[in-house]
Amino acid sequence: MSADTLLEVKELRVAFPGHGARRKLHEILHGVSLSIAPGEVLGLVGESGSGKTTIGRAVLGLVKPSGGTITFQGEDITYAKPTRRRALARDIQVVFQDPYSSLNPALTIGDILTEPLIVQGATRTEARSRVRGLLNQVELPADAAERLPREFSGGQRQRIAIARALAPEPKLIICDEPVSALDLSTQATVLRLLLEIQQQTGVACLFVSHDLAVVRYVSHRVSVIYKGDIVETGPAGQVTSSPAHPYTQSLLLAAPIADPVEQKRRRLERLRLATEQKALNPVAAS
Repeated sequence: MSADTLLEVKELRVAFPGHGARRKLHEILHGVSLSIAPGEVLGLVGESGSGKTTIGRAVLGLVKPSGGTITFQGEDITYAKPTRRRALARDIQVVFQDPYSSLNPALTIGDILTEPLIVQGATRTEARSRVRGLLNQVELPADAAERLPREFSGGQRQRIAIARALAPEPKLIICDEPVSALDLSTQATVLRLLLEIQQQTGVACLFVSHDLAVVRYVSHRVSVIYKGDIVETGPAGQVTSSPAHPYTQSLLLAAPIADPVEQKRRRLERLRLATEQKALNPVAAS
């Protein structure tokens, strides 16, 4: 692991028990490798069921790998114990997909944001001062601290979730489909805010999404995952405009556009690619 690598995932495998009496293991990730440098945004894109969220959950310690290693700042955290995981939470934070279920409805926003700071040793005065700065950073009014999550829209709740992730000044944030539950106009606002905050703070991000256009907007590099394997990695502009792998090409062609003639051409091209891929690998395509 080089000095300019913050996170390295190497040959990661994750398997879950299947159904039935024999409960044969079903492998979700088949030896996935990726890395993130300090201050870098790596977009991880793939369709539902590809294993992209499982990678993020493995880094967070929410699922147990069956093989491979996860190294953070030179430390092997693949099977870190609970006490170490609690300490790592200061440096590795997460923004979940659903802004409605990720915030405690019984706590005020001020309590939600100050609680982790106080646990990590800040005084209540220091925590409240930090919260005022965080609310300003995510473009919410100062009186938001006194209100409950139900008083905010979906986009505002996701900004609160971003503020919570930023509170301990982490080195890495796992963003797991952070805008997929929002309408398009709200998505644009949250993405702009995420990009601005990342540039201001220099925090590294693993940005998980199914949308190639979204990862192109926020990422420095992009990794494409297909059925538990990374099939392409490269600079965001290259991967999202001139992809080399047929699956990435198919993802690009799946993005809707306003021109119906071009949309029809893209749909036919995507069908051709899918047919060719199935002919080349009938077992994987079935």
